[in-house]
Amino acid sequence: MTVRTTTLDNGMTIITDTMPHLESAALGVWVKSGSRSETLDQHGISHLLEHMAFKGTTTRSAREIAEAIESVGGDINAATSIEHTGYFARVLKEDVGLAADIMADILQNSVFEERELAREQNVICQEIGASHDTPDDHVFDLFQEAAFPDQPIGRTILGTEESVRGFDAGAVRAYMADHYVGDHMVFSAAGNVDHDRLVDLANDRFHNLRKSGAPEPEKALYRGGEHRQSSTHEQAHIVLGLEGKAYNSDGFYAAQILSSILGGGMSSRLFQEVRERRGLCYSVYSFHWAFADSGVFGVAAATGEEDVSELLPVILDELHRASKDITEEEVLRVRAQIRAGLLMSLESPSARAGQLARQHILWGRPIPLQETVDRINRIDAARVRHVAGKILDAAHPAVAGIGPVENMLDYAAIESTFR
Repeated sequence: MTVRTTTLDNGMTIITDTMPHLESAALGVWVKSGSRSETLDQHGISHLLEHMAFKGTTTRSAREIAEAIESVGGDINAATSIEHTGYFARVLKEDVGLAADIMADILQNSVFEERELAREQNVICQEIGASHDTPDDHVFDLFQEAAFPDQPIGRTILGTEESVRGFDAGAVRAYMADHYVGDHMVFSAAGNVDHDRLVDLANDRFHNLRKSGAPEPEKALYRGGEHRQSSTHEQAHIVLGLEGKAYNSDGFYAAQILSSILGGGMSSRLFQEVRERRGLCYSVYSFHWAFADSGVFGVAAATGEEDVSELLPVILDELHRASKDITEEEVLRVRAQIRAGLLMSLESPSARAGQLARQHILWGRPIPLQETVDRINRIDAARVRHVAGKILDAAHPAVAGIGPVENMLDYAAIESTFR
């Protein structure tokens, strides 16, 4: 596999990883614009724009966009995250040109027709309602808000019903014009794809793209706090977290290893102690979400009302142990797991195309596999314990709970364990 990178005169970066043994290719455009790029009065517009990009252009109707891809056996989709939005397709190798043409069309020529906009606003409001009815998802929205209150990075990706219904076509069009510029866009492909041909296609289809000038997102400021929402759900869904490490920080890889040791699988400390030994819950895991300038490190679990008071003290004990007794054996096991995951990701062209695009957005270049492996292999148990101590040396955890959470350990008691 060979990774090649070209930057066009309009600022757009083209990255390919050619896999000639495959019959298909995955390709897409990733934009350095997500929910944290929004102002307060734009809350939810990134996600709405992602939906509207498929609803018709000056040359294709919404149906024609779908039929063009599906008639050749391909598929097309998109996703919005906190820091970027991706539009991607999977097609046979002979249909790469078609997919590239559709990508360029929807990202430059969408018409945002008012009737389509009204229908899609209604669809997203249904999605918002469904998320509120799914406590194991909604609790993370509350957690993110507790970690980063009154900031774009702390607001939900979907927006609110009020904010979503408040946008007109002009607002969506203006947001796209501001943020979808060349130096904030990466055209990435993996599979049976020719790099030079994709460069030519991008030069031809995106030649009118404005080169730069997109506003930079507001800097993240972790604060911590609590959102507790009592409800009649059978299970209490709880997330506890602290400030984590940014992608470019010195402690990023150690924090990833720490998360896997604590709650990354059936052999992890939290799973063994909380579920297997004590039987306090069915689901418990840890996570480390890194952003460009901050991050969150946390634990998520769900338990019944009768066990909710015992759950957090046990989790807190396991967290505090991590800075004292993580072993070399645990670190070696997790390093092997991470390496296996990286190698497996190379076998999926869709995963690889997205990986390359995100690496460029976050680090300014695709990261060779061996470079990542070498960085991970340099981390030992002492380093993980040190980073765990830094993360746990915090005065203001972020806590969220939904369900029968009246007997959940109160915030002051949680906070006191970190002082």
